[in-house]
Amino acid sequence: MTLYPLLRPLLFCLPPETAHNISLNGLDQAAKLGLLKQTLPTDPVTVMGITFPNRVGLAAGLDKDGAHIDGLAAMGFGFIEIGTVTPKPQPGNPQPRLFRLPAHGALINRFGFNNLGVDHLVRNVQASPFVKNGGIIGINIGKNASTPIDRANDDYLFCLEAAYPHAHYITINISSPNTQNLRSLQQDDALEALLAGLKDKQQRLADQHGNYVPLALKIAPDLDDVQVEAIASAVRRHRFDAVIATNTTLERAAVMGDPHAGETGGLSGKPVFEKSTAVLKALHGKLAGEIPLIGVGGIASGTDAIAKLDAGADLVQIYTGLIYQGPGLIREVGEALVQHRRQQHRPNL
Repeated sequence: MTLYPLLRPLLFCLPPETAHNISLNGLDQAAKLGLLKQTLPTDPVTVMGITFPNRVGLAAGLDKDGAHIDGLAAMGFGFIEIGTVTPKPQPGNPQPRLFRLPAHGALINRFGFNNLGVDHLVRNVQASPFVKNGGIIGINIGKNASTPIDRANDDYLFCLEAAYPHAHYITINISSPNTQNLRSLQQDDALEALLAGLKDKQQRLADQHGNYVPLALKIAPDLDDVQVEAIASAVRRHRFDAVIATNTTLERAAVMGDPHAGETGGLSGKPVFEKSTAVLKALHGKLAGEIPLIGVGGIASGTDAIAKLDAGADLVQIYTGLIYQGPGLIREVGEALVQHRRQQHRPNL
């Protein structure tokens, strides 16, 4: 855990995607050798009917195929979300497609849901000791780039059925900016049709398997108040189980002047923190606590995570901050949230 500050300069000398793959493979080997073991403070919380051992999760995107679940779990996460996965394998967008903005603690990616398909991901989940031992896994699903947007619902329903028996919860990703027209599914009519179809399929799968697996909707930070209101109304009407706020942003105002600011794709990390937290807070206000919220976007410290909880989040997820700070961030966030909750429940004297 303490070696990461020494390793990071070496990793940052490599192309970002190469460093990403090397890091995950190294993580797996360290975990197998027992060199990687971090335990967070116990902070059980029940969200979506699932009891999480702590509130700190890994956001989707880092492990798209679920190939590194056990190495990631050794860092102490209370839950791990894998994907985004699509029905069929696809290569994603051409490389280079991942860019570091170190001065801003940020990344820009345009991966485009590169993955080996949902069947491959399911096999990885089935083989994971973390999952076999009761570790909480979320599976994030999307559509293939080759699927026309008017047939997108078919892809989501296909993935939902394949992933359902193997997940504690399933996330519907309609907010990546890197698949053409995907964010149009957040609009009124398209969102209505998608959510209705998914909830109907969820109920039929629950009856089939004798197990209710919650559905979470992942939304973008680039939403105005009217759009947030529409999403809140839709998830309430269709009884969705949670909302994850938020994905990456298309805005570049916070990183203007950076050599990579002009790259297309989604911006993550510190520059998205305020924007994503504002959407989270607005959504919390409109839902009035009726539906759980998972806060993600720009968490780079324990203080950032506390701000997500104060804005209405029940759980938090990290990704880009992990790239810049390493496993120590997970412990910092976990300890900060426990301390914050203790202070909130301290009786007045």
